[in-house]
Amino acid sequence: MKVLCVGDVVGSIGRGMLRKALPSIKQEYAVDVCIVNGENAADGNGLTPAAANNIFESGADVITGGNHTYKRREIYKTLNSDNRIIRPGNYPPGAPGRGYCVVNNERGAVAVINLLGVVYMEPLGCPFETLDKLLEELGRPKFCVVDFHAEATAEKKSLAFYADGRVSAVFGTHTHVQTADEQVLPNGTGYITDVGMTGPTISVLGIRPDRAVAKMQSKLPTRFSVADGPCQLDAVLFTLSDDTGRTVDVKRINIAD
Repeated sequence: MKVLCVGDVVGSIGRGMLRKALPSIKQEYAVDVCIVNGENAADGNGLTPAAANNIFESGADVITGGNHTYKRREIYKTLNSDNRIIRPGNYPPGAPGRGYCVVNNERGAVAVINLLGVVYMEPLGCPFETLDKLLEELGRPKFCVVDFHAEATAEKKSLAFYADGRVSAVFGTHTHVQTADEQVLPNGTGYITDVGMTGPTISVLGIRPDRAVAKMQSKLPTRFSVADGPCQLDAVLFTLSDDTGRTVDVKRINIAD
């Protein structure tokens, strides 16, 4: 089983890069399931139904979220109606959407869980406890991949070791910078601290550099806008054992205009 996880898509320019590059990547690596983080896919952050449709048309099977999931209210209804779009499972009960989904594939059913970190972020429910709860609800699936949208490296890695042997893979999102620490943990869980970003290369996490610099210098509210120019697509490919569901290989992928 090959599961491709694509880093945070930033704005319409990032969606354009996804549409251009994803089909050939899926074909080259014989991808079975494709997970794309889309919490920044609408221009100005958040996710809209139109942006979600664009991501699915590009070849995604699942869209995961993060701390900007609820920025655009027009996505709320879609979060409740489309099982392929998930949001962090540690939001309070009653929040629109759900924290996991299951993708049925000819090689087996793949559960996808989305969690949000709490270190330097919103004080949501404990991601460790939420993971336990969701795994119980899912019946401890053989194939299970977790998108952990978090700020702190230590929190991401701690959750991965906590999940080691109980999920197939844990990949981090949110920082938009791909890390070079891909590995298979002792009990068979694949891991990378952050998968990276799909968006403009000459940018600060996808934002126009001058806008980011102005914010840092002035400390005042600054209207951000997505940068333009050449783009990149960052992803990670987990190869899972069909027999055990554990990761046997982790490969970073980087495509540039």
